[in-house]
Amino acid sequence: MKLKDRIAIVTGASKGIGLACAERFAADGATVIMSDVDDNAGEVAARAIGATYMHCDVSKASEVNALVEAVVRRFGAIDILMNNAGIAIAGDFLGITEADLDKVLGINLKGSFLMLQACARHMVKQAEAGRKPGAIINMFSVNDTLAIPTIVSYCMSKGGVSQLTRATSIYLAPYGIRVNAVGPGSIRTDMYKGVVADPAAVKRVMSRTPMGRPGEPAEVASIAAFLASDDASYVTGETIYVDGGRMPLNYVVAVKE
Repeated sequence: MKLKDRIAIVTGASKGIGLACAERFAADGATVIMSDVDDNAGEVAARAIGATYMHCDVSKASEVNALVEAVVRRFGAIDILMNNAGIAIAGDFLGITEADLDKVLGINLKGSFLMLQACARHMVKQAEAGRKPGAIINMFSVNDTLAIPTIVSYCMSKGGVSQLTRATSIYLAPYGIRVNAVGPGSIRTDMYKGVVADPAAVKRVMSRTPMGRPGEPAEVASIAAFLASDDASYVTGETIYVDGGRMPLNYVVAVKE
């Protein structure tokens, strides 16, 4: 069990990729703390896998700090952060409101920063005290690079998380703390279902996916588990895209009818 005796926090963990990461970390032996703003779903999911649930709105520093301090008090350390919480609000660029922009950036970018900073403060102290260095995995998307004009704020936020990953990986490397990222493509989640609401949309998305199918949350979680483990002990500042070949593609592919 590659994550045995490790303490892991997973944000946005009540469903989708976050839930899959929590399940995989638990299966690999970690003690998992799942956080979300959907308390009912989060508590049910945590009970199902033997994890602990704690509420947290990652866009609020007070809640982030309370979560991190509660984990340290109860479990003694933080070894892994799966920085997964995120949202997308689609719409015409000229109609994006300040409130919607603040919400997306607050959760996706500011929230990732706050969680990473709060956990890193403890990880640095732990490393200096002789504990095995921690691992931080940020979640962004192929849209850190591939732009979609109907989700401008989402693309902005994921581009920011990309640079957050690189910059903090350099800062934390002297302590042995690794910071990496996973960039999913089209993954079968609630967010994906909202994008492919009709057959034409499915065909459009699959025409940009050489493997010809959406990915599964568990396939993303397997990469997160690798980055959290000692198998990735010399990997930092990197992004692994889980996208069925979408990132290298510069044309569309035929889609089976």
